Amino acid sequence: MTLLRVLPHIAAALERRVPVVALETSVLAQGLPVPHNATAAAQMVAAVEAVGAVAALTAVAGGQVTLGLTQPELRRFLARDGVRKVSARDVAACAVQGADGATTVAASLMIAHAGGIRVFATGGIGGVHRGAPFDESADLQALAHTPMVVVCAGAKSILDLPATLERLETYGVPVVGYGTDELPGFFTRGTGLRVPLRADTPDEIARIAQAHWALHERSAVLVVQPPPEATALGRDLIDAAVAGAVRDADAAGITGAALTPFLLGAVLTATDGRSLPANLALLQANAALAAQIAVAMETGVGRAQGA
Repeated sequence: MTLLRVLPHIAAALERRVPVVALETSVLAQGLPVPHNATAAAQMVAAVEAVGAVAALTAVAGGQVTLGLTQPELRRFLARDGVRKVSARDVAACAVQGADGATTVAASLMIAHAGGIRVFATGGIGGVHRGAPFDESADLQALAHTPMVVVCAGAKSILDLPATLERLETYGVPVVGYGTDELPGFFTRGTGLRVPLRADTPDEIARIAQAHWALHERSAVLVVQPPPEATALGRDLIDAAVAGAVRDADAAGITGAALTPFLLGAVLTATDGRSLPANLALLQANAALAAQIAVAMETGVGRAQGA
């Protein structure tokens, strides 16, 4: 039984060692509204391809665990009709039941690693929830045991960021600030929290990752990049928006998988829509950086380290 489908152009790229970057689909099917989700998909793929890499959307499409979506499948996901949000624990059941499943960070890492991809780009990772220290995203466990480079704009600003950073340390996940000494806050360029490592070039990140894995560590290397300055929002604005969104969620009794989409929607309203262009811009920027790292890992940098 073949569980993983790899679209031909992605399989050919992996065979020829052309750099490949994995992308999630939950941001398209649950995170961003229509039609902005289609804009995000096009921009992320274009950003990867502009650097000379190949983009691979991870998903479960009609029960098929897949690296890459056909155009009809992508249209179905962008329509957001009946598409499940699937974490790593849900992938097998979604496949057996023949459903469409949009992948979170954890599920994307699971699928991408199974297909031999080493670099993944997303917007923001999940983490420890505010006011609920035992409620933490499966993304953290996935980062702890999946040897991939993960590029993001930090953890989502709706989370407990200090606790998330501490949990990443406990799990042995190197957190590398790209051109920054401070943890980005997804919509904001800073949080006041220092990152333990800094790198200023994609090549340096590639070398750090290869050295980490050469020492038999199995965790991801988490690269955090501030959102583009032109669209980034101020910390005070986001802190106030998130606080109000959390209060609204508590009052409405919204928990579990529905919480993150609700909070992001509430922040969008509270910022008069300004969080949407910020989200689109950071997704594009992260895809571009991930592609640059993937290129470095498939050139002399990566191969010299025994990739």
